[in-house]
Amino acid sequence: MGGRLQRLLWPILGLPAIVWIVLFFLVPLYVVFCVSFGEVDPIFRTPIPVWNPLEWRFDQVVVVWDRLVGPDNFYLPPVLRTLYYVVIAVVACLVISFPVAYFAARYAGRYRALVLALLVAPFWISYMMRMLAWINLLQPDGLVNAVITMGGVVPLDVNWLSGNPYTVVLGLIYGYVPYMILPLFAALDRINPSLLEAARDLGAGSFDLFRRVVLPMSMPGVIAGTLLVALPMMGDYFTTDMLSKSPSTSMIGNLINLSIATPGQSGQAGALLILLLLVLLLPMIWYTRSTAKAEVRS
Repeated sequence: MGGRLQRLLWPILGLPAIVWIVLFFLVPLYVVFCVSFGEVDPIFRTPIPVWNPLEWRFDQVVVVWDRLVGPDNFYLPPVLRTLYYVVIAVVACLVISFPVAYFAARYAGRYRALVLALLVAPFWISYMMRMLAWINLLQPDGLVNAVITMGGVVPLDVNWLSGNPYTVVLGLIYGYVPYMILPLFAALDRINPSLLEAARDLGAGSFDLFRRVVLPMSMPGVIAGTLLVALPMMGDYFTTDMLSKSPSTSMIGNLINLSIATPGQSGQAGALLILLLLVLLLPMIWYTRSTAKAEVRS
């Protein structure tokens, strides 16, 4: 009897999480599938979900696919632009976060809790409020232009909010860099200091120490941080809406948001969401498999 209860202990403890995932992830995802593979009311242009998978129609998916790779491929530029923005922003987040995380893990000492609190502090403020703050800073008469023009002495006129890609990338970096710092800190904090001392005793310089010890042992944090940053960036639409409002900087999230707001295109929005989900599912599966293999080897 005791062995049976012990075997049932972890399934019972995991039951609330399973119920939560089913109710708030799988059921809404099934609704998205039913809308995407459903029909559109010809008069009111409202979506008509088809709940029976055997009766699903793929008209909306064909339309989205044609707009991606067909002759009228006006969906393709935002998709490529999203990949371009995300790659640059993720690399920049990694370059910024690694020294900060290394300092917090190795040199913060008794101030480590304070450093971590300061890193988490931006999460206490609404993302919209933080973007509004950037709008005030980047206005033509804002603080950023006042600094780079030295109060108007240098004749330099930069309109940051007129559909500039670098402004959108800057907003992505600022908005998501804490998601990179925390996994990196967790990975770097687990490195045994005796390994670093042993490498120095064997004659390793600073570069070799980083390349042969620190970087390989921090790779789980690098991979986790990259996924935590890249996945929400792929669906982000709010940053470019706030800092650009230009079709020239629109991303995949903007296409989905626009399709939802357009009568008769909810199915296309769902199809875009499914395609985005399939793309994001591949790195998640790869990360899960690589993590499982690393645990088996250890």
